Amino acid sequence: MSDGRTAIVIGGGLVGCASAYYLCRDGWKVTLLERQMIGSGASHGNCGYVCPSHAMPLSGPGVVAHTLPTLFKRDAPLSIPLRFDPGLWKWLLLFTRQCTTDRMMHAAAGRNALLASSMSLYRQIVCEESIDCEWTDRGLLLVYKSAKDFDSYKATAELLKREFDIQAVAYPGEAVKEFEPTLKSGMAGGWHFPADAHVRPDKLLAGFKRAIEQRGGEIRENVEVVTLLRDGKSVASVETSQGPFTADLIVLATGAEAPQFAKAIGCQLPIQPGKGYSLTMRPLKNQPKIPMIFEEHHVAVTPLESGFRVGSTMEFTGYDRSINPKRLALLRKSAAEHLEEPLPETVNEEWAGWRPMSVDGLPCIGRAPAARNLIVAAGNGMIGLATAPATGKLVAEIASEQTPHIDATPYSLSRFA
Repeated sequence: MSDGRTAIVIGGGLVGCASAYYLCRDGWKVTLLERQMIGSGASHGNCGYVCPSHAMPLSGPGVVAHTLPTLFKRDAPLSIPLRFDPGLWKWLLLFTRQCTTDRMMHAAAGRNALLASSMSLYRQIVCEESIDCEWTDRGLLLVYKSAKDFDSYKATAELLKREFDIQAVAYPGEAVKEFEPTLKSGMAGGWHFPADAHVRPDKLLAGFKRAIEQRGGEIRENVEVVTLLRDGKSVASVETSQGPFTADLIVLATGAEAPQFAKAIGCQLPIQPGKGYSLTMRPLKNQPKIPMIFEEHHVAVTPLESGFRVGSTMEFTGYDRSINPKRLALLRKSAAEHLEEPLPETVNEEWAGWRPMSVDGLPCIGRAPAARNLIVAAGNGMIGLATAPATGKLVAEIASEQTPHIDATPYSLSRFA
């Protein structure tokens, strides 16, 4: 039941849905606004990993020197087409400044807190709300073709265990094929994270939508937010394609598009859209049991009860919604090099979406500097699904001025003000 406090959540991805869900639980009367349909953005076609193993950010010592030469390869996992884009080049410059050990570990600690909390919260939500999302506990397997890269990962595995108690099990050489028989012979090895899980994202979103509505929340789809009108130190009105909306609290959960509201927020958000791709198809005849990431290509595969998904790669092309067939071809190429069974020619869906990539690998969760009734929840990058529950719970705790269940300081917008 509502106690009279009203909230508008802008954005119907997993972070927006989780925010709306926890606000409803805390007694807010919630209206969720989504430009298209719930889960039509980056939350829809991702690989569905609930992955405490992903505590380490992309930034770190040596990352820039290692990555730059690969940009000139046609099949590189990362693509940054040359163009005039001051915002992107500024973001890249700021990213290079994050590539120190201290900043890497600061980001890792913040990511770990969100990931660990979200794993626990997901289990509660899926059980309490009876969400059928094909939840599967089989861990995540990192697969290497290069013996050098497989051996090098040992240092990261030891760091994750030492700092965050994240366990990884090594399967060197042919042991990785014995562990996951659908792999081709000749792999250098793999590292398995047994505590990870995976879901089917669209079914998870459908479950969140139902839970929000059952708890009294209203979901308005096909409503595009045009601007946020400020009156002094608060947002007075949300201007949309369907007219103005007002509420006591506004939550901005628009992913990669959050920087477009910088004027209302009161600071620039260093978030860039990193386009990811996926192919979804029928289940393979010889389907893997374990989700895998083919590390040299950064291509991920997810065995679902109702299908099979191949995804990832990263393309910085700005706010471009087009699907590049060459990037989809890279997904097929990587799968062909690692899996015994060829992918079917016919796919159910070709998809691309914008990951909201923050410059320091940490999401932006907190009150806006310029508007005390505006909370931002954006920039969760490649771990949006994996961190959505803890992000949404933090939003509700900040809104209700409760003691946060994890330290919210690392995600504060004050680091950019």
